[in-house]
Amino acid sequence: MKNTINIFTNVISLTSIFLMLTLASCNSKEKSEVANTEASIEYADREAITITENQFKTGSMELGKLSMQEFNIVVKANGMFAVPPQNQVDVSTYFAGYVKDIKLLPGHAVKKGEVLFTIENPEYVQAQQNFLEAQGRLSYLKSDYERQKKLMADNVTSKKVFLKAESDYTVTSAQYQSLKKRLSLMNINPNTLTGENIRSVISVTSPLSGYATSVNVSKGMYLNPSDVAVTVTNTDNLHIELKIFENDLPMVKVGQQINVRLQNDKNKVYKGKVHLVNKSINAMDRTVDIHGDLVNEDDIKLFNPGMYIEAEILTTTAEYPALPTEAVANIDNDFFVLVKKDSINFKRVLVKIGATNNEFTQILNASDFQSDTEFLTKGAFNLIRE
Repeated sequence: MKNTINIFTNVISLTSIFLMLTLASCNSKEKSEVANTEASIEYADREAITITENQFKTGSMELGKLSMQEFNIVVKANGMFAVPPQNQVDVSTYFAGYVKDIKLLPGHAVKKGEVLFTIENPEYVQAQQNFLEAQGRLSYLKSDYERQKKLMADNVTSKKVFLKAESDYTVTSAQYQSLKKRLSLMNINPNTLTGENIRSVISVTSPLSGYATSVNVSKGMYLNPSDVAVTVTNTDNLHIELKIFENDLPMVKVGQQINVRLQNDKNKVYKGKVHLVNKSINAMDRTVDIHGDLVNEDDIKLFNPGMYIEAEILTTTAEYPALPTEAVANIDNDFFVLVKKDSINFKRVLVKIGATNNEFTQILNASDFQSDTEFLTKGAFNLIRE
């Protein structure tokens, strides 16, 4: 009898414990479900935005749908403004000498033929003397040569005398022409040179009009013929020099549009066109040189050679679904739009974007939306970020 009572008591205890565990489990599940429901409601509320009719009107908001817009596939490139080879010259002297006078500073405007600096060397005097002596001998030798030629025709003189006169005249004539050319390189006019105006100082002039972009000499400095004294640059024909990677080369053609931006002002866009595509690839960095011209010639005056630029070469064109750029908000590199749910309720939706052109942004996941889906296209930015 006693054993029966103990068994009955143990059964009741086990039943009580089982019931308590069941109730605890149910309570925990209910609390978990309630917590999950509350979290879902909170998240949904965060994605939902209500806009009253009055807010819509006072905020000048607008609705719109996805539309097909043209977008260019672009090749991005870096480069600089430069001048063609014929518009820049390194000025050096043909003859060694000491700088006698120079007043030029970098940035000075110069004209073609204008004196840049002067140099001095006693050897210049000797060259002028040799020219005048050759000039004096040439007159006599020419007369003697013509006389001997006539006598030779009349068989009055020997052939040996004639050949000697011809040789002396030919050699002296060559010396005269050589010295004449040498004086021209010295900027000394051989036609006006006399014994009274021989000088030891010669002038070095500018071969083109432009600006002195570098000055590497100073007064008293000794210059060798190989030394670059001054660099003169003509900026009238400034052009664009870019570098693209070799894998982009097949897409770039002559005549394509180039959008140019300065590094310190990326909001301003200057238009250009591809003028020349190099056929050789740089073996060091695997890049190709692209040359372009600015469309608006007045823009050339705004730039200087050597200014770094960022550029986009517009290649092929295609149509893609897009929304006005104002309808897309960037939040920590995630992009969102507001989708209309009913008359006053909107939902913030994550989208994937592509290119931007003419104030429209390509929507890569456009297939996620119905064709009649409406978006808040104006006034959405601040609402999305709130």
